[in-house]
Amino acid sequence: MHELVFYGAALWMTVLLVVSVGVVVRAGSALSRILALDMLILILVALLVLFAAATRTPYYLDAAVVLSLLAVVTTLAAVRYHGGEEPFG
Repeated sequence: MHELVFYGAALWMTVLLVVSVGVVVRAGSALSRILALDMLILILVALLVLFAAATRTPYYLDAAVVLSLLAVVTTLAAVRYHGGEEPFG
């Protein structure tokens, strides 16, 4: 039963990943693309956590934490740049 839940979750995350890539490609404004890229990174982090739980290796959790921290910094920098301010100033 646990394998069925894992494969169902992995399939659902893959579908969400494909849809979010489509949103990034088709988004009209820059802010919509920033939001879609943030969603894409969130789904990738969820996939890394799911894979870490399935294989019972902590390395994927480390990668998920680093990716989520980088996502926060890059999203804030992109939004500040889009707003006309200095990203890191």
